[in-house]
Amino acid sequence: MRLFIFFSFLITSTIVQSQILTERERANVIDMVLEDRFNNLLPELMDREGFDMWVLISREYNEDPVVKTMLPATWLNARRRTILVFYRNKEKNTIEKLAVARYNVGKNIDSAWDKEKQPDQWKALVEIISERDPKKIGINYSEDFGILDGIVKTDYEEFLKVLPQEYKARVTSAEKLAIAWIETRTPQELEIYKELVKTTHDIIAEAFSTSVIQPGTTTTDDVVWWLRQKVTDMGLETWFHPTVDIQRSGEEALQNHIVSFSGRPNDKIIKAGDLIHCDFGITYLRLNTDCQQHAYILENNETSPPDFLVKAFADGNRVQDILTSNFETGKTGNEILIKSLDEAKQKGLAPSIYTHPLGLYGHSAGTTIGMWDAQKGVKGTGDHPLHENTVYAIELNTTVTLPEWKKDIRIMLEEAGSWGGSAGFEYIYERQTELITIPKRK
Repeated sequence: MRLFIFFSFLITSTIVQSQILTERERANVIDMVLEDRFNNLLPELMDREGFDMWVLISREYNEDPVVKTMLPATWLNARRRTILVFYRNKEKNTIEKLAVARYNVGKNIDSAWDKEKQPDQWKALVEIISERDPKKIGINYSEDFGILDGIVKTDYEEFLKVLPQEYKARVTSAEKLAIAWIETRTPQELEIYKELVKTTHDIIAEAFSTSVIQPGTTTTDDVVWWLRQKVTDMGLETWFHPTVDIQRSGEEALQNHIVSFSGRPNDKIIKAGDLIHCDFGITYLRLNTDCQQHAYILENNETSPPDFLVKAFADGNRVQDILTSNFETGKTGNEILIKSLDEAKQKGLAPSIYTHPLGLYGHSAGTTIGMWDAQKGVKGTGDHPLHENTVYAIELNTTVTLPEWKKDIRIMLEEAGSWGGSAGFEYIYERQTELITIPKRK
């Protein structure tokens, strides 16, 4: 409790005031969150998924993506060959966190290898396994989730070569446990997330304003690079290159997503009457955001966007509401996708849904609810069930026909939201429900 009170004070006394934590303060928060995850979350997840041992093997500069989420703040990479072993004794209600490495891995994972007594690292690992005699050993390989496929061929073969025959049959994919570790958010992390999403929204609000955009002069690339520079100047990072695009009267409609994401023209001048859209996300305290919002460039005689654009934007919110109303613990992403698409179409909408897990990675591991080119379901990742205490980028679009522009447009939205089971779905920090106007008229 004392740590949580300190954590809350640290967060509320800094980020809310639009100040970014110093590197030392960030390290304190990261390590505090890790300690809570190791001691309180991990035992619960190992019990839920039926593992009493989890072995993670990684080498410097070729890190298992799951291992990277477990390193302390002062470890930017693994060292040499780093082997982590987590052993859960449910009867004694204990969790051992061991490193078959020359060093302690921060304050949470203790070195369990004395090279002077046992020069062979692999034999030292086998000794740890044999002493504890686990019933089910998980290692990180997965056909469907790249983040969870972290053990490389060399380490996998070496591990099985030294492992006694009696334990080989107990080794299995740790996919479900690794997904649980990656996708589950603790109360501390959800508090961080609120401020992280707010910061993302604040940056977009500044980008979509006259302080950045001068209609008739500013280009889409100008805004993209302003976003990149703003994040860098704040001491943060983007996990993907932002995009900014335009839909306007008198031009062809946006084509497929390949054109939208990788074939859009550069340096397109933003003009009055344009509907502009951005896709933008940041990384901070090991969490990621992913956000898409729209703004309308007012004509000289306008004080608000045209009613037909207001209605079109409301249709985007309607698709969001349909999707999130179908969240239910245990449902697969494919089930949620199909039900949501059917309901939206029955209401006269033209939706496309491609919602993904969000957290320690931007395109993270967990329940996948559609992809832009897989609207009938996603094999593998879409078959994963929805779990509680998870976060998603509610990413989708709806196509709207505009007689006024004699074309179709797409309202493309993306906001971070959390699923809490009995607590239901909620957006982590609001969502866009009105078009931003440039200049602002309110």
